[in-house]
Amino acid sequence: MKILFVGDLVGSPGRAALAGALPLLAERWDGFDFVVVNCENAAAGKGMTEKIMEELFRMGVHGMTSGNHIWDKNIFYPALASETRVIRPANCPPGCPGTGHAIIERNGKRLGLLNLQGRVFMPPIDCPFRTADSVLPELGDVPILVDFHAEATSEKKALALYLDGRVSALVGTHTHVQTADERVLPGGTASISDVGMTGGHGGIIGMKTENVLPRYLTGMPAKFEVCDEDLQINAVVIEIDDETGRALNIVRVSERVDTR
Repeated sequence: MKILFVGDLVGSPGRAALAGALPLLAERWDGFDFVVVNCENAAAGKGMTEKIMEELFRMGVHGMTSGNHIWDKNIFYPALASETRVIRPANCPPGCPGTGHAIIERNGKRLGLLNLQGRVFMPPIDCPFRTADSVLPELGDVPILVDFHAEATSEKKALALYLDGRVSALVGTHTHVQTADERVLPGGTASISDVGMTGGHGGIIGMKTENVLPRYLTGMPAKFEVCDEDLQINAVVIEIDDETGRALNIVRVSERVDTR
C-alpha cells in the first residue's frame, strides 16, 4: 500500500499547490492507493467549508484529517457530522460533531485513519494516549495512519513510540514547518514529527509577512491574510506491507509548485 499524506493545506494557495503537484507526484510514484490531507486551514487559512471539501474530493483526495482549527467555521459542522471521510481529533470532548476515526476503502484496500490532538501548548483536550488506546480496537485489523496534530516535538515523538507496532504510521501536523526526522521505528511504525505545510511559503507559516510582523512589534491584534508567494507542497509518501501492516518506508516531499 502506498499513501501520500499532505501537510496542512493553507487557503486557496494551498489548494492550488495540491492541484498542481498531485498529478506529477502520482506519475512519479506510479500512483497512490490513498491520498490523505490535513484540511483544517483550507478555507482562507482557518477552518473548512463543504464547497472546499467537495473540491478536494474531486481533486483526488480520499480522506481528510484536521485539528484545532476545524472548529473555526461553524457552517462546516453539519458536513463534518455527516461525512465520515473527514475526521476531527478523536480526543475532543463528547458532544463535538463528527468522528475522530474512520476506515476509507478504495480498489479493495482499506486504511484506518485516526486523528489526535496534543495537549502541550495547545487548548485543553482529553488525553491523546488514552484515547488512542480506546479507539484502536474499533479500527480493527487494518493498516492505520495517525495524524497527531500537536505543537511539541517531544509529545509527538512520545506518542509515536507509545504506538510503535500498533499503527502503521504516525505523522505530525500543526507547526507548518517540515521536520527532517522521518524514520521507521523498530516496531514497524513510520513517523515524522511534522509533515509541514502546503501553500505559500513566502510569508510566515502560510500568512503574509506584513500582517504578522506588527503583532510581534506592537502586540496589537492584526488580521492575517493567506500568503500566495512561493507555493510549495510538503508531504510524505509512506509504503506499507499489505500483509503485516508494517511500514516499509517513509519519504519526505518538499517541492515548489508552478501553478501558472
